[in-house]
Amino acid sequence: MDRFREIEAFVAVVEAGSFVRAGESLRISKAAVSRSLLDLEQRLGVRLLQRTTRRLSLTDAGRAYFDRGKQLLADLAEADNLVGSDPMRPVGLLKVSAPHAFGTRVLADVWGAFLERYQDVKLEVFLTDRKVDMVDEGYDASIRIARTPDSSLISRKLCSTRMHLVASPDYLARKGAPTTLSDLDLHDTISSTQAPGAAAWRLLNGSDEIEVPIKPRILANDDETCAVAALDHQGIAYQPDFIVGTHLEAGRLVRVLPELDGYELDVLAVYSSRKHLSVKVRVLLDFLAEHFSTRRW
Repeated sequence: MDRFREIEAFVAVVEAGSFVRAGESLRISKAAVSRSLLDLEQRLGVRLLQRTTRRLSLTDAGRAYFDRGKQLLADLAEADNLVGSDPMRPVGLLKVSAPHAFGTRVLADVWGAFLERYQDVKLEVFLTDRKVDMVDEGYDASIRIARTPDSSLISRKLCSTRMHLVASPDYLARKGAPTTLSDLDLHDTISSTQAPGAAAWRLLNGSDEIEVPIKPRILANDDETCAVAALDHQGIAYQPDFIVGTHLEAGRLVRVLPELDGYELDVLAVYSSRKHLSVKVRVLLDFLAEHFSTRRW
């Protein structure tokens, strides 16, 4: 098997997570995939994958080779595209990850317009609240919400979102609206493990940051659960405005201690390399930046 086929098989195994599924995607047998990977490792003189009966994992050498190998395949696809009528036409599969709540509430309405504009692009969207390993898991881009970007990756800011202390009017009528931070000790609180510091809320009083310890009555690993609990009059929650903004506008939720600000988070499009940025990733970044340039929650 030639060097290109070896690299193609290696990348397919990593992205599929198994030799069987890699063979199916390449339309070759599992044995042919295994043989090509063995030939590649022997030619390079290093082990790229650790194999057990349960899972496959990349070695350090494998992680580095996967990143470059995947880029090589993407470059080859774009080179093939050069003979077409438009050398800058994006084509191929885009694999993108995003936080679950942001993906369902915000991004789900964006993808249709993107695919309408770029007819030759296919999209695979994976929603998860964990920070994916973009290289190891084969993502082209990842949408992240953070106070500080990952220094090991390249990021482009799309917009920002602000945290708010919120509760339902019925809950506050029953329990009384807090007027000081110490009053929060008398209230039921709802906290997300996805937020920085699930056991403490960070608020802003002007330029001063205040850390407020809490003992959540409801602790969830999903922001939507927290928002629904607040709407169900279960307590005070600390949630981003892209989740609670419409509820605040409609009066279903109201701000608690409105004289204090929640901190601001950046919504970032993250990718692994500026040097080898493919056309399809570049148009995705430009499209999202254009879309969110006027977005207000």
